[in-house]
Amino acid sequence: MKKALMLGALTIAVATLAGCATQVKSLPLAAAGGESGGGVPVYFGEQSHPAVKRDIGDVSYSVRIARKVSGPDDACREALAEGVSKLRAAARERSANAVIDVTTRFHSSESNSSREFTCGVSPSAAAIAVSGRLVLLEAN
Repeated sequence: MKKALMLGALTIAVATLAGCATQVKSLPLAAAGGESGGGVPVYFGEQSHPAVKRDIGDVSYSVRIARKVSGPDDACREALAEGVSKLRAAARERSANAVIDVTTRFHSSESNSSREFTCGVSPSAAAIAVSGRLVLLEAN
């Protein structure tokens, strides 16, 4: 009897947790809007940019946002936008005029693409890590 109850409880727990898996997604940057606007240019991957006058340093931030009613792609875009906002804030604080070589990551899945970003999304949250180099670029 005890074994049957334990097996039943375990089955319910497994069935409940089966829908909680985190999905790793690669989404297009163009739809994210993270690479333009905001005052400080952000260059993903090996996107071309003016010559670097001075390297200020590396920065990295992790962002986790609660999913509201938005779909998984929208939640990932929102997490990316928050991460890019943190990169820009760090650039302003440290007198950089751009962030270059930006990469995105979720656990061991990393992207240094200039066209896509990587994000993890579950039924309850979206998460992303963004990293980049703060620099002072030559004026055009």
